[in-house]
Amino acid sequence: MTANTSMDEQTTLALSPRATLDSWRPGAGPVPERHLRAPYADALARHASIAPLHLMVPGHGCVTDEMSALLHDFVGERAALRDIPPMIDGIDMAGDEPLAEASHLAAEAWGAKRAWFLSNGASQANRTAAIAVRGLGDRILAQRSAHSSFSDGILAAGLTPSFVLPTVDGVHGISHNVSPEMLAAALNTAALAGETPAAVYVVSPSYFGSVADVRGLADVAHSHDIPLIVDGAWGPHFGFHEALPESPARLGADLVVSSTHKLAGSLTQSALLLLGHGAYADALEPLIERAFTMTSSTSASSLLRGSIDVARLALVTGHARIGASIEVAERFRALLRADDRFGVVSDHFLELPDTVEVDPLRVPIDLSAAGVSGHWMRDRLIAQHDIYFEMATATTLVAVIGAGKAPDVARVLSALGDVVDSPAAAAERLRHAADVAFPPLPAPGALRMLPRDAFFAATDLVPAALAIGRVSADTLAAYPPGIPNLMPGEEITAEAVAFLTAVAASPSGYVRGAFDPEVSKLRVVRG
Repeated sequence: MTANTSMDEQTTLALSPRATLDSWRPGAGPVPERHLRAPYADALARHASIAPLHLMVPGHGCVTDEMSALLHDFVGERAALRDIPPMIDGIDMAGDEPLAEASHLAAEAWGAKRAWFLSNGASQANRTAAIAVRGLGDRILAQRSAHSSFSDGILAAGLTPSFVLPTVDGVHGISHNVSPEMLAAALNTAALAGETPAAVYVVSPSYFGSVADVRGLADVAHSHDIPLIVDGAWGPHFGFHEALPESPARLGADLVVSSTHKLAGSLTQSALLLLGHGAYADALEPLIERAFTMTSSTSASSLLRGSIDVARLALVTGHARIGASIEVAERFRALLRADDRFGVVSDHFLELPDTVEVDPLRVPIDLSAAGVSGHWMRDRLIAQHDIYFEMATATTLVAVIGAGKAPDVARVLSALGDVVDSPAAAAERLRHAADVAFPPLPAPGALRMLPRDAFFAATDLVPAALAIGRVSADTLAAYPPGIPNLMPGEEITAEAVAFLTAVAASPSGYVRGAFDPEVSKLRVVRG
């Protein structure tokens, strides 16, 4: 929303082929003039400026008076005026419209061939990817700690999954990454069994900021003649500063999930799905396009899509501000290291065989020396100091610093110290010391039914002890570490039941997808 490109340059950009590997990339010289605009967001602003009379949806009419005054007070005048429906000439109706131009710019900025703007979050991207790759075959090899939305996609697409387990930190309840060696072993095993998948799905970075060797993983997948999907939801800022890891699309990934709202600055629930350059792009592009129509709303939010356009502009022009954020995060880590009550979990990530880099804008705090639960600490910081951390485990707190942001980390450290030194912390230390220990993470049970068939089958609720040996109809994942312990179609093992019930009994754990908090009953396929 600064300098405008010429009409000739706009036309050339809109009608040119998709971005190529030779295109400009962030940090490589001056920002091109075409990237100094947010064409879709600008088009929304121009539309609002003419004060149109809307006799169509949305019902608030894009006005700020009458009954819409309350909405105006809630979201602000600009948001109300720019919240327009899709299919408006001059905004998003044809291939040379501002939305198409904005998607071309996003693809170039993230190093992709093509970008889809999503208004249903990275969950939409995961489901879209799963449905699309079904067009390549009916099997997929997935990292076991995949997001639940990808499991939903497996069900929707009727895929037959096999899994590769990531490295797991049992002390802190953290699931990390898959190494190229781990992936190669899993693919070789699948090939020997005659079950070669049509695609591979991995997660990088992890929730805690450990980054996998995406280039190595891509090389392994491609050596087996299959594409690599990377759930990079937690790394939308990657590739926009030399101190950050590279964008997965530039490292050989064929599809990349990018949750731009997480650290890249767009509005909550906005995201990107990126198609990489490579041998699989021509086959994947029409499949993604068709799957996208199945997962997207026919009334996609202009505000969410516009915020992606604005976030891209902020990232490509915000090199200095991103650098300042990295410095703030490093200062926070230095303060934590200097305080014997705390530690920095990610200081040890590079010792892991699956991790090659660490996201500097993620600060996972080790509370082991303080002797208090991360969940308790997070609740106290909210109640007493109005400080909100991203997540907690029994031993950690995870801070996320958005690209270009500079939070007051001295205030945060002071609040951490106040809570740890409070009288209530002494009682918490006694309770935390008596917390239930988890048994070892169980291996997945045998896949006895197609997940889709098990999900839609007639089911029974049975006591957990009687579910052993039966086929699960649900997906259950114990937190920590958040790896699915049961998937629809898998046999329920005694080890899985013991693990799930132990986590459910712990004050610092819970089981997502369980029928009841105690996991006293499990849903199984009837018969």
